[in-house]
Amino acid sequence: MDRLETADILAVLKAAYPQFYNGLSPKEANKIVDLWAEMFKDEPVMVVAVAVKAMIASRTNTFPPNIGEVKEQITKMRMPKKMTAAEAWTLVYRAIANSGYNAKEEYDRLPPTIQRLVGSPQQLREWGMMNAETVQSVVASNFQRSYTVRIKSDREYMALPSDIKQMISSVAQQFALGDGNENGG
Repeated sequence: MDRLETADILAVLKAAYPQFYNGLSPKEANKIVDLWAEMFKDEPVMVVAVAVKAMIASRTNTFPPNIGEVKEQITKMRMPKKMTAAEAWTLVYRAIANSGYNAKEEYDRLPPTIQRLVGSPQQLREWGMMNAETVQSVVASNFQRSYTVRIKSDREYMALPSDIKQMISSVAQQFALGDGNENGG
């Protein structure tokens, strides 16, 4: 979305929330347009327009949505409803139950996000050898908490502009290669 398209989106917000934008100086208005243009530069204008209009239609408060709220709405529109932590655990528990001889196959059937949390087929096998009560209480609780955090983190990452994602990736690579100066020296 370019600057002109951003101004059009903000004009829609101004029409929907006239009191909020009343009395802005041209300098303040330009700063707002610049910030929104920068934050949505990777988004097609139609996607942002649909998200903004959906929020205007469904919100009941008197303040316009902020950048983060619009980005979250875009993420919701793009991502089908994610499974709940309990649903994810059900998949893992089924995999655990069948992991005695088929740990690799069971692991491979899990969605990628769940695979990252489980770690390996060996982990499924180890959980399968534990007391079932411990697995259904302690392991289940820890997994579901980790799953919830991972999904939230993934959503937040998806909302970042591409240049910020590249910067994060670059920093992560430096630390992975040992060039991150993590010891302060």
